[in-house]
Amino acid sequence: MRRLRFVLGDQLGRGVSSLRGLDPAHDVVFLAEAAAETEYVPHHPQKIAFVLSAMRHFSAELAADGIRVDHVRLDDPDNTGSFAGELLRACERHSPDVVVVTEPGEWRVLEILQDLRETLPVPLVILDDDRFICSRAEFAAWAEGRKSYRMEFFYREMRRKTGLLMEGSEPAGGRWNFDVENRKPLPAAAALPKRLRFPADAITQEVIELVRHRFAHHAGSLDGFGWAVTREDALAALEEFATVALPGFGDHQDAMKDGEPFLFHGLISPYLNAGLLEPMEACLRAEREWREGRAPLNAVEGFVRQILGWREYVRGIYWLRMPDYARTNTLDAARPLPEFFWTGETDMNCIRGCVGDTMRNAYAHHIQRLMVLGNFALIAGLAPEEVERWYLAVYVDAYEWVELPNVHGMVLFADDGVLASKPYAASGAYIDRMSDYCSGCRYDPKVKAGEGACPFNPLYWDFLIRNEARLARNPRMAMPYRTLAGMTPERRAEIAEDSARILAALR
Repeated sequence: MRRLRFVLGDQLGRGVSSLRGLDPAHDVVFLAEAAAETEYVPHHPQKIAFVLSAMRHFSAELAADGIRVDHVRLDDPDNTGSFAGELLRACERHSPDVVVVTEPGEWRVLEILQDLRETLPVPLVILDDDRFICSRAEFAAWAEGRKSYRMEFFYREMRRKTGLLMEGSEPAGGRWNFDVENRKPLPAAAALPKRLRFPADAITQEVIELVRHRFAHHAGSLDGFGWAVTREDALAALEEFATVALPGFGDHQDAMKDGEPFLFHGLISPYLNAGLLEPMEACLRAEREWREGRAPLNAVEGFVRQILGWREYVRGIYWLRMPDYARTNTLDAARPLPEFFWTGETDMNCIRGCVGDTMRNAYAHHIQRLMVLGNFALIAGLAPEEVERWYLAVYVDAYEWVELPNVHGMVLFADDGVLASKPYAASGAYIDRMSDYCSGCRYDPKVKAGEGACPFNPLYWDFLIRNEARLARNPRMAMPYRTLAGMTPERRAEIAEDSARILAALR
């Protein structure tokens, strides 16, 4: 039987189900760089370059092993620009008996493939994506009958299933979660590790020039591109994190420093999400550092929780609740996304710094994304669809299955608490405590009202006032609402006036 094995741009691992049992004598591996996939949102140029270069390197590795590869490039003059058009052309070229593909990570692409079953001249078989630790069916079984889907309980089940950081039937260190120890600000004199970046080889240079020419209108810089684009280099990045950065990751994973986008973070999410690394190998590599005494438990547990807990959990929520999940808007947020999310041109130094990091690197770490950019989007009442489109466009590791639940649920609380137990809203005091952004800002986080006040301060209280009917009964919001209840009418009016001025300026 002749099989056309269709591999998507985030499935670049030899273990993907669509390549299992490959017969080099009869099968053809097919990859297509489709224009539609580069432009359905205005992806950061580094994100496009990363995916295209990784695809081309993967094709070259397969071909070097004697596997027949058909790789349609973005700049091929005959490229139709869509998966549908390129699969039809590939069937004409190779006359397969069947097309085999691993289930895509995005609902949108799954619909494209399901529609193709009606138009392709041969059967299209969609296989399960078993690169995740928890299958879709397993997550659905865990979620069935539950009133809430709290990640912590799911995470414990995954620890028991895998044995990661377990001592028999008990969690290592006697606790499941060391998050309370992972919230320390970064000392001013802290020595930061120099992080591993990868020089562009000839393939990557060719892709960068293509992207520079074709996507000059997309926000973000290609200068300094340093992402790994092969499995070998992705493994080197994992090793560098485990040996150089992991020991400091736990204490300071919530810290921020102006001009330092990487700190002690893993920097491997692009490789996990594109298939260059496997989640279990990343978790096991980190666990080894703890078991051999080179990294503290709070650091390793925090890292494992991000992958084994959070990454698997948000993927489960995505497939459990789509497509209706994306349409909810619990807080009726509708304000347009400000232009400074693309340009960084604002007097708020924290926003300017985080957007600047994003545009330079197609990357910002999770606290920058959640507690600066996301916090502002939440308390300013920005429209979920616009915010989600931005996050999906600008980050090198963003695919809808991971981006949408994180932003829709965790950042914007647009899903009525399906994912998060409370909105992650904060005033300027949080940013001041966890970063040095405020020291270089024209606004003062200690000023609560008036022109010099940090905009996060009035917007935070205005957010609570606007959403009091929906949020005041949330037990995790009890403390701020008790404070709000004690405010005088004059103070509330002052908050309303300051917030109206700030929000009007966004337009």
